[in-house]
Amino acid sequence: MNWLSRVRNSLPFVGKRETPDNLWVKCPNCQEMLFTKEYEENLHVCPRCEHHGRIGATERLDQLLDEGFEVLEQPEVKEDPLKFKDSKKYTDRLKQARTQNPQRDAFVVGSGEIEGRPAVVGVQDFGFMGGSMGMAVGTAFCQGAERALARKCAYIICTAAGGARMQEGILSLMQMPKATVMTRRLKEAGLPYIVVLTDPTTGGVTASYAMLGDVHIAEPGALIGFAGQRVIQDTIREKLPEGFQRAEYLHRHGMVDMVVKRHALRETLARLLDYLQPAKAA
Repeated sequence: MNWLSRVRNSLPFVGKRETPDNLWVKCPNCQEMLFTKEYEENLHVCPRCEHHGRIGATERLDQLLDEGFEVLEQPEVKEDPLKFKDSKKYTDRLKQARTQNPQRDAFVVGSGEIEGRPAVVGVQDFGFMGGSMGMAVGTAFCQGAERALARKCAYIICTAAGGARMQEGILSLMQMPKATVMTRRLKEAGLPYIVVLTDPTTGGVTASYAMLGDVHIAEPGALIGFAGQRVIQDTIREKLPEGFQRAEYLHRHGMVDMVVKRHALRETLARLLDYLQPAKAA
């Protein structure tokens, strides 16, 4: 051991400094390094380029609902009804997803108020198996609609999904008509059904309850569509326009009613509820 190493090891103040691994986060759009705390306080929106990052169901409910809201217990459904296996068993994929997420599945419902207006809010979490729509998601969606019917208040959902859950096959696709029936019941009861489209909303979710709202709001830059861009381009054999399937493009072409930044979303929903909510909402 040389003299420099002996001196360095004898000094108590030159030990290796511990730096938290989650101190910084990189914006996926502009690649800027951001303080995680600053990023979270800004609702997971990049302060440099205003890219709206993906957030989980818990964060979304906290952002939209007033304090004291109730989180509905997620419904129990039969798991792995088809005994599906690819490179992994479906049951193993579910276990892995649950260890990485606080919820049992990809759809969570909160019942409370938005700036004093009664509302039930359902949130699809892309972090749980890509927000894929299976029996648990379809049942939770219907559970949220039932609560809105019971409270005689608006039902608001925030979508984020890669489509149907392939491990449940036809049982997954059956959730599309099931959810559609519930949206019809809301309309027959005269209750507002508002959809907030977040990044990404694709596949069977787009083909069903995501596009049946009274009002469709999209977050800036959100990817929204049914089939992927490459599939469409290969099918029609034409180059797609810039920004195709993004929120702003869909707004210009009438598929989305408005594009609202995350900081203004809560206020916008409260204003819409004033316009749409029945006067005697419970």
